[in-house]
Amino acid sequence: MAQSSATGIFRIPTRALAAGVLFCFLSGCAGGSVSQQSVTRTYTISGTISPASGGSGSTLSLSGSAAGSTTADSAGNYSFTGLANGTYAISPTHTGYNFNPSIQTVTINGGSVGSVDFSATPQTSKSVALSWFASTSVVSGYNVYRGSVSGGPYTKINPSLVTGLSYTDTAVTSGNIYFYVCRSVDSTGLESIPSNQVTAQVP
Repeated sequence: MAQSSATGIFRIPTRALAAGVLFCFLSGCAGGSVSQQSVTRTYTISGTISPASGGSGSTLSLSGSAAGSTTADSAGNYSFTGLANGTYAISPTHTGYNFNPSIQTVTINGGSVGSVDFSATPQTSKSVALSWFASTSVVSGYNVYRGSVSGGPYTKINPSLVTGLSYTDTAVTSGNIYFYVCRSVDSTGLESIPSNQVTAQVP
């Protein structure tokens, strides 16, 4: 009986202690109201404009699910932070530079997006220098015409009558071929037939 009584004494406190600990734990959890709060996650779009000489100081515009702008650092790095899931468009600008691509579309879906990169190329001025022989007739000046197809049609490109024997066309772009003719103009405003056609390919 002593052994049986000892066993009983051993078990009862163990159960009571376990129940007491459990009761206190539950009481502590139930001691106040529990509220659930919704947490909105935000993400980042980042990238680099290279080379740094073109990227540094570039302004990048963000549109789409949110709008904003940021400036690339001295290394050409940029980022837009605090963005929710959605579709965005990013476009860079910097005076004196062209960008490739000119705009990029990015979709955020549960994670940040990096390596949205651009390349910057310095803009270069292109022009075509034209010259001609003086008309054998008495004229007031000349008009210069340009076309994009050999043989025309042509469009007059000088805003006012050219009184000299040369003209520089600055409204041209790289990779295009242009076709030019010249017409002399007399004192009554009557134009001559067109000159021979000359071709210029802008590199």
